[in-house]
Amino acid sequence: MSRRTLADTLPEQQARALARAVRIEWATIAFLAAAITAVGLTVGNSQAMRAAWIEDLLSLAPPIAFLVAVRVIAMPATRKYPYGFFRSVGVAHLVAGVALFTMGAILIVESVTALVRAERPPIGSVELFGQTVWLGWIMMAVMVLTIPLPIYFGRVKMKLARELHNKVLYADADMNKADWMTAVGTIVGVGGIGLGLWWMDAAAATFIAGSILWDGVKNTRAAITDLMDTTATTFDDAHHHPDADAVHDYLSSLPWVAEVRTRTRDQGQFFHVEAFVLPVRGRTPSLRKLADAQEGCRRLDWKLHDVVVVPVAEFPAHAMARSTDPET
Repeated sequence: MSRRTLADTLPEQQARALARAVRIEWATIAFLAAAITAVGLTVGNSQAMRAAWIEDLLSLAPPIAFLVAVRVIAMPATRKYPYGFFRSVGVAHLVAGVALFTMGAILIVESVTALVRAERPPIGSVELFGQTVWLGWIMMAVMVLTIPLPIYFGRVKMKLARELHNKVLYADADMNKADWMTAVGTIVGVGGIGLGLWWMDAAAATFIAGSILWDGVKNTRAAITDLMDTTATTFDDAHHHPDADAVHDYLSSLPWVAEVRTRTRDQGQFFHVEAFVLPVRGRTPSLRKLADAQEGCRRLDWKLHDVVVVPVAEFPAHAMARSTDPET
């Protein structure tokens, strides 16, 4: 890959999607900076507010990881890194997942401990425009203001993640979509303190910590499996990716090909495909036919960036035939 931006290597539609994803991630960082400041100024002694504040801090990890990966992935391959830097997306995904998992576990221990010890967090009052106002009202107002934008960001990022096949963006979208639950849980916890139900604050904090921990588990597991070269899946890890079947169908249609097996791994933004073809008896392919077959595979989808077509007398172990059910 030459020294160009990632957008230069993508089709026009995906290049526009990438540019929008970069803008939305910068907007997310700006929003989180404001939310972290506002929540931090009003956190008080509430366990739920503290957990929400820490979640906002952790929410910076996926957009920052995405923006860094977009820069690194476009770097040209070198002698030391002959496959390029596509794996930077997976590394960023893993870093974000581990950060979420670690902090979620710590918060669960703290929240459960507070619940067991029956700690009753006091929430005082402040002077505002000459009036004495219970700080809990301000806390809840701040949390209400943090609900709308994450929902919007999550919906936009989910669409872009599907279009770009970017799992870091998907993880970020998944977190944004769930952020409203954190805000609602925090409001319930603070409101419980006002009603004299001290345990609701710690319970809400435990709920938020559990949400963070679950996000960490999902993203860490997905990142590890991709880095270990599991068979390529869709951006949400829900299904076998159809590109592998598309390569199989295309190569099987060539007159000199008798059978096809493939190994497809997800390198982050793109796929690496090893296609093993058993030639028809007596029709050994020329170098030109192999090159044409390779180029034909690449034209099937922009994600098929690195394709190798290898004629073989016997298929290697675990190379895959066409999936009988694309949904599996």
